[in-house]
Amino acid sequence: MAVDYTVIVLYLAGMLAMGWWGMRRAKSKSEFLVAGRRLGPAMYSGTMAAIVLGGASTIGGVGLGYQYGLSGAWMVFTIGLGLLALSVFFSARIARLKVYTVSEMLDLRYGGRAGVISGVVMWAYTLMLAVTSTIAYATIFDVLFDMNRTVAIILGGSIVVAYSTLGGMWSITLTDMVQFVVKTIGVLLLLLPIAVVKAGGFSEMKAKLPTSYFDPLGIGGETIFTYVLIYTFGMLIGQDIWQRVFTARSDRTAKWGGTVAGTYCLAYALAGAVIGTAAKVLYPKLGSPDDAFATIVKDELPVGVRGLVLAAALAAVMSTSSGALIACATVANNDIWSRLRGAVRRDGDEHDEVKGNRAFILIMGVAVIGTAIALNNVVEALTVAYNLLVGGLLVPILGGLLWKRGTVQGALASVIVGGLAVIGLMAGYGILANEPVYYGLLASLAAYVAVSLATRPTDEAVLTTWRERLAGRSPELVSEPVPAHQ
Repeated sequence: MAVDYTVIVLYLAGMLAMGWWGMRRAKSKSEFLVAGRRLGPAMYSGTMAAIVLGGASTIGGVGLGYQYGLSGAWMVFTIGLGLLALSVFFSARIARLKVYTVSEMLDLRYGGRAGVISGVVMWAYTLMLAVTSTIAYATIFDVLFDMNRTVAIILGGSIVVAYSTLGGMWSITLTDMVQFVVKTIGVLLLLLPIAVVKAGGFSEMKAKLPTSYFDPLGIGGETIFTYVLIYTFGMLIGQDIWQRVFTARSDRTAKWGGTVAGTYCLAYALAGAVIGTAAKVLYPKLGSPDDAFATIVKDELPVGVRGLVLAAALAAVMSTSSGALIACATVANNDIWSRLRGAVRRDGDEHDEVKGNRAFILIMGVAVIGTAIALNNVVEALTVAYNLLVGGLLVPILGGLLWKRGTVQGALASVIVGGLAVIGLMAGYGILANEPVYYGLLASLAAYVAVSLATRPTDEAVLTTWRERLAGRSPELVSEPVPAHQ
């Protein structure tokens, strides 16, 4: 394993070096939080694909393939569909808003007063997303070094916190591009063909497995529908995803770069399911489906290649973890803390804002590592995160983009009713039940429409400013002062 260890150590050292380099570029709030809004198509596509394809998509996607066969691709497939829908229909308008958070968009659309409550819901989602990614380090480092779970979480989490705190979005963008390349080589170009060959090819796989493993809908229609509700719609509204959209240098980059990333996700989904199916042939009696990825990598890949593929799994986890961490810190600082203390956005200079956001990443990073150590169930944590996001924020966000009659009172009612309904239903039906997100979403929609129609329409001046921003004809919010040298 010495060669494999060397590959992993060099990879981790490279991530820290990227963080140090990014620190030298992140001199303003815009550069620190959204990479100066100047990523081109290639870098935008790579980093967007990297953030949405995390440990759940890689280790979990292979596990679903092991359990259900080719239909196990549906979870990651719906993530790709969501990214495609966001890119084609909404990303250009989102990028033109020139904001930093989803809550700022809600304030702009509805005329204020929606920020803190929506910020709390979004903060809870991004925190749990970062926690689930951090927990996944335990699986990878256990395979690599037979490491204690707590030590593994602290080691992996500390590296992500370090490079994210140093350079913000610039560091995360640079590391995500490396992670995208490593994932592509490790999973698509190496593990996929090797796994199929080791399993005897597709003909042998079909001969040894039930026909349900090759049924595209074998996982069940209700499960697929739930995946669409949670992951496809979740991609449309998550702060971690929007914050990447804000990094695009143009509308065209956001639209077409995101389309390429979404298409890549569809291919990645199928690859994970095929690898899992091959693992079922090779290891029919694993204790847990989620062990399939680590087992096939450990037992079937040659020295060196094994290290690269494990680095690919580590890359998948780190890209999602870092993206969720900076999103969590951005929301905590800009949408919650700044509003609660009544800060005026014009006060202070950008250098001070970089310091503040850097401090929040560090604080949130420590909170994420501590929470990850305390929790055991990744699936439950991820389900809670997405149920809160979709049940609480999907309706007011899409309603604001698509329905002129929506009001701030309707938006607040939607967030509160949907969020409370989801929490109550999870307590009643169970965290992993489908009903909480179904009924929570319906309750959120009913509250939004009823309260919006019962209250005065949004002031025309607010809507005019909103339309100007959507068209890209208005300057950024005053939250980003112009440097003196300009």
